[in-house]
Order: sequence, then structure tokens, then C-alpha cells
Amino acid sequence: MSLHPTLDPQLTGNVGLYYYCYRLSLMGWNVMPTARNARGVDIIAYSRDASRFVGVQVKALSKRNPVPLGTSLDKVMGDFWIIVNKVATAPSAYINLLTRPRSRATVKNSSARFHMLSSRSPIASGS
Repeated sequence: MSLHPTLDPQLTGNVGLYYYCYRLSLMGWNVMPTARNARGVDIIAYSRDASRFVGVQVKALSKRNPVPLGTSLDKVMGDFWIIVNKVATAPSAYINLLTRPRSRATVKNSSARFHMLSSRSPIASGS
């Protein structure tokens, strides 16, 4: 088994989700992953004193590609969007406020109106 295997999409998503749960925990947040593939945020996080709660959506990619946002930007939810690139080799995470994916989205296919966040979009790094 290779140290850096090619992951299928489900495993790529799991690695990104748990990688960022780990990172948030190191920053002092209590984190709870939600049910996978359910509508809603991927992580609920709250501060140590429970005075602040945030919902986090995680998008994990095996390399630096455009991030698929789906056919409707109304489905983009959460307080923060975390994009994790290169999950199997050298993970790096980019933190976005919810408004950023919506404002920087482009339409890939005008007939299907599939929205993408370009890999060239300037986003804040926070690995």
C-alpha cells in the first residue's frame, strides 16, 4: 500500500473533514462532525466556554482544482467554508467566510448552471 494512495471521492472528503476537525481542535475549538452526505454543514464547532458556535462546510480535493459548489448557490451554507487541497500528500486549508464562495463563483456550464469556485480565486490561507 502506497504512503500517498489515490483516494476515491468519499475518502478524500473524509480525510479533509477529519483533518480540519483536528486543526480546529488544536486551535481550542470543540468540534463535532455531522452526518456525512446530509444537507447542512459538515462541522459544528463551539468555543471552550460555549459562548460561540459556528457551522463549517468543508470541501476536500486531492489537488488544487476548482471547487464544485453545485447547481444553486442557495445550498452554500455555514459560517465558514474550508477548502482543503492535496489531502493525501500535503494538506493545506483555505478559510472563507460564507460570502466569499458566493461572490467568487463562476458558472461552468450555462445550460446546467453548475457553479465553481476557481482555484485561482484569491482566498485566505489558514493551513
